[in-house]
Amino acid sequence: MSLQPPNGRAVPAATDPAGLRVIKRAVLFLLGPFYFLYIAFVPLLCGKRQGFRGWYWPLVKRACSRLLWLLSIRTEMTEADRAALTADTGSIIVINHRSHLDGFALMDVMPDAKWITFAAKKELCDAALLRHGFKGAGLVEIDRSSGTVALETLTAAVHAMPARRSVVLFPEGTRTGSESLGAFKAGAVLVARATGRTIRPIVIHASDRLLPRGKHLPRSGTIRIEVLPSFECNLSASVDDDVARLRGAMMAVFDDAADR
Repeated sequence: MSLQPPNGRAVPAATDPAGLRVIKRAVLFLLGPFYFLYIAFVPLLCGKRQGFRGWYWPLVKRACSRLLWLLSIRTEMTEADRAALTADTGSIIVINHRSHLDGFALMDVMPDAKWITFAAKKELCDAALLRHGFKGAGLVEIDRSSGTVALETLTAAVHAMPARRSVVLFPEGTRTGSESLGAFKAGAVLVARATGRTIRPIVIHASDRLLPRGKHLPRSGTIRIEVLPSFECNLSASVDDDVARLRGAMMAVFDDAADR
């Protein structure tokens, strides 16, 4: 019989036996801090070297994969979806936000041929330890105190990106605890319209069941990720119409999986 969280949805089955999960998490607690401090300090030493981002992002990707493995969390994505991401260019990626595991899961399934980066709030980039790592890795620093400035910064950053690189945006703005998707902000649509890029929607399932809001230690299980067809903005329609159409396409996929 499957466990049921407070919202009534089944918790995904654990991917490893209990004994192996204990061993993995012991290794994570003992050695993890040293490994991830190494990841954080690499930009301090190499951030200004030519081609740094080209080899640093694969290093970060492997770190995300190892973290999920040590937590006994698997990611699942079809080969067709992986091929779609491999061939994806000239896009902005939008993904729903269910838990703190989402970014790690997305990095784990992302093909090496597809480059991504994230937008990070300015407060994180101001932290002394994180500043060099985030800036060296190419994260887009966003000042959320001014929506106009944030939009201009993001638009300029996307304009400067090569076609194979996409910035990842969470259109809900924060983790959503509702049964379906939360309300979408217009930022991704506005940037897509300003830069001429398409939007590549991605839907993540079950990450909130493994790490619900307020919990710090995730359960073992599987996170499933679906890649939707490219979304093109309709410049003859309003921004609100495009936002509603994008949310509707992602919500249909999310809700369909929740009903299974």
